[in-house]
Amino acid sequence: MKSILAKAIKIQAFIKRKVKESRSKGAVIGLSGGIDSSLVCFLAARALGRKRVIGISLPDSASSPRDMQDAKGLAKLLKIRHKTHSIAKIVKAFDAAVKRDKKSLGNLKARIRMCVLYSYANSLGYLVLGTGNRSELLSGYFTKYGDGGVDALPIGSLYKTQVWEMSRELGLPKGIIEKAPSAGLWKGQTDEKEMGIKYADLDRILHLMTEKKMPIGKISKNINVSKSVVSRAAKMVSRSKHKLSMPEIC
Repeated sequence: MKSILAKAIKIQAFIKRKVKESRSKGAVIGLSGGIDSSLVCFLAARALGRKRVIGISLPDSASSPRDMQDAKGLAKLLKIRHKTHSIAKIVKAFDAAVKRDKKSLGNLKARIRMCVLYSYANSLGYLVLGTGNRSELLSGYFTKYGDGGVDALPIGSLYKTQVWEMSRELGLPKGIIEKAPSAGLWKGQTDEKEMGIKYADLDRILHLMTEKKMPIGKISKNINVSKSVVSRAAKMVSRSKHKLSMPEIC
């Protein structure tokens, strides 16, 4: 418990420092109603004060009404400013011009949300705080120039299981903590279903693979997960490295 609370204090100091370094006035956060954005909002409000944080909810036709209720409820609990803007008409306009498959449409939604968040940030003189965690960053489970297009990643060093742990210790709403993680890009979509792996297993694999440099076979035996699952996670890490760096110059 002490360790996770110490990390929370460190993250709050990070948020405060990044805002000060950039001479920004506050922080904009895409508040989806999910656990990651809720935790970032909570920590930002503590670090900067509630008047310097604004949560922006950006639903579309596939968004869950419960997620929007949770987002509004958290904003009310934290007493931060909160705005809701549907991106449905923007998505429809893009889709009418260029037809795309389900995955491409999901990425488009993430990029539209990034544009709206930066519109707010630019007009207010705020930073955009991202909500990506270490599990998502290492596995590439985010949209390049979408939810990956941010100014700082406060919880980027926390695995998903650590996000849950910190959220419980800090007293975030139980309904948000226990909800199945979802990017909300299409109806019925959940993170674990799309990735084909549970976060509990993914986090252990990523820890042993990236921090302990353990080979696939040894990881499989160590945590009793099939080699095929470990191999799939390894491919996700390898294929997504380009997402974590600036474009390479020839």
